[in-house]
Amino acid sequence: MSLLFEGREWNFDKLKRAHDAVAEIALGDLGLDVYPTQVEVITSEQMLDAYASIGLPILYRHWSFGKRVVRDEALYRKGYQGLAYEIVINSNPCICYIMEENSMTMQTLVLAHAAFGHNHFFKNNNLFRQWTDSAAILDYLTFARDFIAGCEERHGIEAVERILDAAHALQMQGVNRYTRRPRRSLAEELAREKERRNYVESTWNPLWTTIPGLKQGDAPEEERLSPEDRRLPIELPEENLLYFLEKNSPVLLGWEREILRIVRNLAQYFYPQRQTKLMNEGCATFVHYEIMNRLHERRMIDDGAFLEFIHAHTSVAFQPAFDDRRFSGLNPYALGFAVMRDIQRVCTEPSAEDRAWFPEIAGNGDPMGTLRDVWAQYRDESFLLQFLSPKVIRDFRLIALQGKEDQPYFEVTAIHDEQGYRDIRTTLARDYELARIDPEIEIVDVNLQGDRRLLLEHRVQDGQRLDPTSLHSTLHHIHSLWGYPVELREVDAHSGKELSEGDIEIP
Repeated sequence: MSLLFEGREWNFDKLKRAHDAVAEIALGDLGLDVYPTQVEVITSEQMLDAYASIGLPILYRHWSFGKRVVRDEALYRKGYQGLAYEIVINSNPCICYIMEENSMTMQTLVLAHAAFGHNHFFKNNNLFRQWTDSAAILDYLTFARDFIAGCEERHGIEAVERILDAAHALQMQGVNRYTRRPRRSLAEELAREKERRNYVESTWNPLWTTIPGLKQGDAPEEERLSPEDRRLPIELPEENLLYFLEKNSPVLLGWEREILRIVRNLAQYFYPQRQTKLMNEGCATFVHYEIMNRLHERRMIDDGAFLEFIHAHTSVAFQPAFDDRRFSGLNPYALGFAVMRDIQRVCTEPSAEDRAWFPEIAGNGDPMGTLRDVWAQYRDESFLLQFLSPKVIRDFRLIALQGKEDQPYFEVTAIHDEQGYRDIRTTLARDYELARIDPEIEIVDVNLQGDRRLLLEHRVQDGQRLDPTSLHSTLHHIHSLWGYPVELREVDAHSGKELSEGDIEIP
């Protein structure tokens, strides 16, 4: 075999050779199944811009994105923050951005990591298959950008930003966590928006513009909600706050509802990524590690390139100790990669302990088949509950601690013994469960016959109350979208006892 490249410099011919060699191993040896890949080379400035737009290639304008560009650029220029080697988009074709500042070795590594590792995970994990529409996301982003730009021209930037600010504040409570209602693809959303626009254009009456007290293009309040919307068709309680406000707010106009729908759809698009951060990065890291090692074994990259790869890989998969100044929690690259390498070991060289803990996969001789099934069927918390082994717990020196605010010490509740391993695994998995991380807030009642007061309830888990400052700011955003009084009460999730001294109200 001849070398794919020599030296650090890259060109597009070398990129093509590296991509084809990586693809041969990924598709042939590892059995990956990926979307077609679109590789784009970008500068550091373009990477900073991609950071600001939450990694999406097309997005509407908002002041918070510009704020993030300024912050990230200042940190990058002063050397306080590096940039990602790549960004990959869950779309079909899968878009993979790579930095022009990368060496040829790093370009090969990120092609393996993103264009095949992340790509395979996006295409095959059941959460992404169920909740995202990779074929239509780029068209939907184009529509969102153009629609909001058009709203800015017609209604003014301040009016649009008021709705976007409120929608962004609520976007984590703007997702469907369960399939209570039929899910529409982004392509169906685009088709429905076109139908709504055609209906408005066909029924618009210029006489509305002659009524005193109305702005140009506005309809009276009774026309803002359709008869179907005024019936409050949504069954309560409702956890998707943006969906409820979009469908039932008495004060929002059609274009404002469409903006809520856009933010809600984008939040739903990212929801599987939040549930699979550990697995997604672990999968991509495992894939690039296997591919780069096989390229070196076949003499397709030289020892210098392999050492450069090892240096980059160990930096990415490094886990600082708890007393290290760099410690900020468990590194998802490190833990995800370690568990997946451990699954590979259990499948090929199991110990007696492994056979007791993982009888279904121990010694099956098919590590890649096992991993492909894991990547398809699990999300972070269930992945750890099923596959975090005593060996990995020992390697990471994990123990379980319990403490209280009024005590100056922690109690060690789980160590490295049979029951301790299970308790540690359960405790760690809970830290990746979004149902426990995100506040459980629901709309539980609406006083439609009186002052239209909206009542929300926060079910408190493990004593985690809402921060008062952000709570009041967010309630003001809900009030601006609902237009009438808003109340929130906090209750214990297990006993139902009300915890707040009084309902928090925005009149």
